[in-house]
Amino acid sequence: MILIQTGIYLSLLLALGDLLPNIPGGARAPEPQLTVRQQAVSQVRRRTKVTSQTLFDDFNYSNNKQFARHGWIIRTAAGWPGVPGAMWGNSGVSFLADPDQRGNRWLRMTSSTDGTGPNTHQTQICHQRKYLEGTYAARVRFVDLPTDGPIGDQLVESFYTISPLKAPMDPDYSELDFEYLPNGGWGSVGPTLFTTSWRTFSPEPNWKKDNIFNTSNGSIAGWHTLVTQVSDGKVKYFIDGKSLAEHGGQYYPRSMMSINFNLWFVKDQTVKSTLVRHYQEDIDWVFHEAKKIVAPEDVEAKVALLRRKAIRFQDTVPTPVPALISPCDY
Repeated sequence: MILIQTGIYLSLLLALGDLLPNIPGGARAPEPQLTVRQQAVSQVRRRTKVTSQTLFDDFNYSNNKQFARHGWIIRTAAGWPGVPGAMWGNSGVSFLADPDQRGNRWLRMTSSTDGTGPNTHQTQICHQRKYLEGTYAARVRFVDLPTDGPIGDQLVESFYTISPLKAPMDPDYSELDFEYLPNGGWGSVGPTLFTTSWRTFSPEPNWKKDNIFNTSNGSIAGWHTLVTQVSDGKVKYFIDGKSLAEHGGQYYPRSMMSINFNLWFVKDQTVKSTLVRHYQEDIDWVFHEAKKIVAPEDVEAKVALLRRKAIRFQDTVPTPVPALISPCDY
């Protein structure tokens, strides 16, 4: 009997609750309560912010140890490319204050030569090998002249991505290049910017290459923003927002690559002088957003926003498991 009465009482309460919101001055019905699971999901949605897979480095360092902690390698391995017998090492990397922007710093690569292998020092830096499709960008200062000594050496000032060559004509090899030759070379006369996408190659002494490239003639000494877009079977190159080249087909990358900068001298193409001359390439920042095409003007906007937030370094690009080696030796 008690159970029947209780059921009737609850039914009346429910019916009254339905009527109350329609009665002027009546009490509002209680808001519907979320289950424990619904509450948890709602909280996660509020807390979770979708983040892109981004690398950004403002190169705000004081020494090489700080630099290495963020995944960078300074090449020390001897070998190709460049002058045979040339040295590679830490001495070519330094960090300096931007004289025109308070609080900003640059990474400077310095390479030097007197035309001989033992007195040639070349410079290369590499980030972890975990990059493929997406947008790559860097703000780089190219030079036409050495800081001292005679002019005229053929040298290469570059920003590029690359995977290791497992064997001559490796079918999985991938490489995408911006290479500035201020004194010409490789069949060009005068200052020339090469944008090159590689299928594969065979190193010396059995040199053979399979690539596609475009050239832009004329000096580009000074600061420039370089952008490479890799998506949907096409590779597009831009300088300061201007389109330079589009490659695809067999020249589209197939393997995870590292991000690199390099400053080296073309073999047998240095001027005939025993005086040492030094060349510099400066890097203000580097940016990559994985799996997304970012327009050149939007790259600049993203970098500006990161800087306004005082973010000097950010890396949310996942590392493959197991991690891939980044040999940093060519």
